[in-house]
Amino acid sequence: MGNLKTQTAEAHRFLGSQWDSSPTIGIILGTGSGEIADSISADVKIPYSDVPHFPTSTAIGHKGQFVCGQLAGAKVIAMQGRFHLYEGYDVDSATLPVHVMAAMGVRQLFISNAAGGVNPNWQVGDVMMINSHIDFMYRSTVAMGQCNTAGRPRRRSDQYDTELIQRAFRHARAANFPLYQGVYASMLGPNYETRAEYRYLKKIGADAVGMSTVPEVAVAASYGLKVMAMSIITNVAKPDVLEETSGEEVVDAGLVAASKLKSIVEDTIKRS
Repeated sequence: MGNLKTQTAEAHRFLGSQWDSSPTIGIILGTGSGEIADSISADVKIPYSDVPHFPTSTAIGHKGQFVCGQLAGAKVIAMQGRFHLYEGYDVDSATLPVHVMAAMGVRQLFISNAAGGVNPNWQVGDVMMINSHIDFMYRSTVAMGQCNTAGRPRRRSDQYDTELIQRAFRHARAANFPLYQGVYASMLGPNYETRAEYRYLKKIGADAVGMSTVPEVAVAASYGLKVMAMSIITNVAKPDVLEETSGEEVVDAGLVAASKLKSIVEDTIKRS
């Protein structure tokens, strides 16, 4: 990919030429939740294809653009679609937008993803707040020296901000909708899990499984960003009667949960 610092600087300069602002909030919208970007009072929408060194987002339901503007009274830059390691990108390419967001002044990062439910008590359309993760990608380590490590957390568990999580739960209770929390297992993909893998993930403590988020969280934490990450449960694993899952079903489940995600993100931003 070349020199990450140089590419971050060039992408930053380009975005600054298109949108003369300094966002404090970054948002990464995964499969099925991209419509949340419609709530942003957009100043400009910038296709990833226009940004120097940015890869192409190929996953279903990902529009592949930045939406820059105002949300809940704050300046935000939102990714309507992300990059995955299973698309063939290395970690630096997949996480380049997070480096750029940090360079632009973002201090809080909200992340959403679509995930399979490992916890049998949950249903399609439920939202899980990630409070920890299990990394099975084995490629998501941030290279030391490439980030501003002054804010690097002392423990990996510090990567998900407990204050933001508590704020989200208070809002969910006040708004009277269910919100769960649990452990997210990140797999390289792009295949869905086998019966044996689902049983294994449940046994080791995973509540949901997906193919993204952990590399982005690792980079954000290395800059000292406050991170809140949520999974939309798009199917619930039943290893004994395993069913096929399609990309279209994942998108549909995201639409069911979109209003909850929007409500949580907007309220948390207002109270920041």
